[in-house]
Order: sequence, then structure tokens, then C-alpha cells
Amino acid sequence: MRWKAFAGCLALLALTLTAAPASAHGRDPGRVVLGPRDGWAAATTGTTGGAAAARADVHTVTKRSELAAALAAHPGAPKIIYVRGTIEGNVDARDRPMSCADFADPGYSLPAYLAAYDPATWGKVEPSGPLEEARARSQANQAAQVVLDVGPDTTIVGLGAATLHGLTLRVTGDNVILRNLVFADAHDCFPQWDPLDGADGNWNSEYDNLDLVGATHVWVDHNEFSDGGNTSQPKYFGRKYEVHDGLLDIVNGSDLVTVSYNRLHDHDKTMLIGNTDKPTYDVGKLRVSVHHNLFSEIGQRAPRVRYGQVHVYDNLYAVRDPAAYTYSIGVGVESRIYAENNFFRLPAAVPLGALVEYWKGTVLHATGTLAVTGSSWPRAVDLLAEYNAANDPDLGPDVGWTPVLVDRLDPAWEVPARVLSGAGPGR
Repeated sequence: MRWKAFAGCLALLALTLTAAPASAHGRDPGRVVLGPRDGWAAATTGTTGGAAAARADVHTVTKRSELAAALAAHPGAPKIIYVRGTIEGNVDARDRPMSCADFADPGYSLPAYLAAYDPATWGKVEPSGPLEEARARSQANQAAQVVLDVGPDTTIVGLGAATLHGLTLRVTGDNVILRNLVFADAHDCFPQWDPLDGADGNWNSEYDNLDLVGATHVWVDHNEFSDGGNTSQPKYFGRKYEVHDGLLDIVNGSDLVTVSYNRLHDHDKTMLIGNTDKPTYDVGKLRVSVHHNLFSEIGQRAPRVRYGQVHVYDNLYAVRDPAAYTYSIGVGVESRIYAENNFFRLPAAVPLGALVEYWKGTVLHATGTLAVTGSSWPRAVDLLAEYNAANDPDLGPDVGWTPVLVDRLDPAWEVPARVLSGAGPGR
């Protein structure tokens, strides 16, 4: 009952603490730019996307072919792309629907794949040979349709209830803004079995809803990310046939990114910042700000970080099902996470020491956290102390940097109202 009373207070606060979207006050949403102190994407040159686009480089799209054409038009010129309605990714060049069977290589079928690579007969060896090669060709057939590259100086913004369904946007350029979009169900028709992934093996898939691959100065704001209700999958070899990868991954030396006021929900592996433990192109990069986002019914990676200086603040974490939850903040190799003023709503079965996961990192700054466990009132939680008490090796507190590009830092007690009223498209 005490939590219900507190939730009622938060609802009242939402009336006065609503975070107005940047497109308010009659401004053209395609011309909105990131504020001068709004996280890492505001560093150096800032992030303006396609705000300087000429009239000829402003497009409104309603289907995949139009979106692909707009992205490819006038290379090097700033562009604004407005998305209206639902754009389906699993279509052919004429926007006719395609099924998984349409993408399949003649040499592939799932029953044959299951029979060939059953661990009971194949063993704990990675799949190889003609059938695995046919699966990879099938996957490439689907990728050719569902993956669209976003180049430099581009703004993509949704109008009304704008949805990208079954699509992967892959940002590879500098200076990109993505706002007011619903990203849903970027699914892989041809997952790969990996018997060496974990103790029992796992199915691994391609396609994130949004990929930042070597991208710089990117602002991801007021969007929604989920599996789009496509959550019921069978088990093969005793493991879930996982057709989804991440919701939003920031990899391959991407840098200077702000992820703000988004809703990320009903998914397992959510946000990966850095995709390799090898110090190649990531050292000194992967600087990301993650603020005022809702992570609801998320299994893990909210975010998981390697190498980067990542500011994780004023986010709301909501967990209902402890069986589907693994952790929230992943401390990876040479990561420097500065977490502050986050709010966790947890069932009593989730121990506070499980909110952080060790992935070969050594340090974590975590201050200002509030948590509600079960029906309790919110209480201050020392995430670092809770983790160290429950796990070895201990993490140290000194990450070696302090964030300075912060437009607003709200106290944790205000976070539920601000995020619930302000995060997501159209808010």
C-alpha cells in the first residue's frame, strides 16, 4: 500500500515535471538540434543532423523503398527524413511482403539444420559445412532487405505514430539525429546455433533495431524500442530459439553519443556499448551519455560497457519478472561508467547486488541511487557496496573522470515522474 501511495504522488508530480520534447513551441522537428550541454554528443562540434538541409533534401517517406531512396539521395548533402505510418522491413524492392521462406536459400531448412547440428550427435563443435553455409546465405538475403545505412548529416524523425518494423537502421556516418520513432521487432529468420556459448550453448541472431557502427555525434532521443510483441519462441536443444539481438548497440569505435528520453522494453540483450574485449578501435572512444530513459522488463545490458566513458544518469529501471532479469549495468573491459541518480523498481526476489554485473571491468562510480524493492518505500542504495558485498573481485570507485556536459541532473526521487511522462515518442 505504501508503494501505491508513493506512485500516486509520482503521478501528481508528472503534471508539473513533464519534460517537453525538443520539438515543442512550434519548431520544425526536422530542424531541431542537440542542446550545447546535452551529453557527450554535444562535445566538440555538437550534433545538428540534417538541420541545414535544403528544401530538395527534405523527404517524407511511408514505405521501405522510399526510405532507402531518401537515405541514398544526394550523398554528402544534409538531409531530413520524416517517417509517416508504419514502414515494414521484410519486403521486396516493390514493398511486397516477404516471409522467412522467401529469404531462405534452396539449401537450407530449419528441420535439416536441427537434425545436422544436434549436440547429441554433432557434439560441442561450431556448425560448419554446406548446411551452415546455406544458413549464412539465407541470413544475407534477409539482411539485404532489412538493413539500411544512415550516412552523415542526417535527421530522421517520426510524424505521429511512426514505426520502423522489422528494420535495422545502421548509422555509419557523423552527425546524425533519430527522434520520435518506434523501433519494433528487428528479427532474424535464420539464427545460428553456437554450442560453445555458455555452458549449454545458445542461439544467436543478427539485427539490432538500431546499430551505431563507427558513428560519431549521434543523438537518439524520444524513441521506443522493443521486440514488438514477437516474444514467444520455441526451444531447440534446450535453449530458446532467439530471433532478436540488441535494441540499440553502439560499437566499432562509435563516439560522442547521447541517448535520451527513450523507452526500451520487453527485451533481453538491450544496449551494448563496445562489442569486443580486444583493444582495437574502441580505446579513447565509446563516450556515451544515457539519461532519462525507461528500461522496463529488460533482461540485461542497460547498458553493458567496454572501454567507454559512459554517463548513465536519471534513468528509470522497472523489473516485474525476476526470472527474466539478469542485471542492469554491465562493467566490461576498461569501462569507465559514471552512474548517478538512477531509480530502480524491483521485486523483492531481485537482490541489490545483482543490479551490476562483472564483465572484466575494474571500476564503477555509482551515487545517488534510489530503489524500491517489493512494497517498500524508496531508499538510498550504494550500488557499488551492494555489488562488492555479494561478488568477487571487488570493483573500485575511481573511474578517472567526471561528466561536465550535463544539461540537467535531476534528483533520483524525481526520475519516475520525469521519465514516465517525458520518455518515448510524442512526449
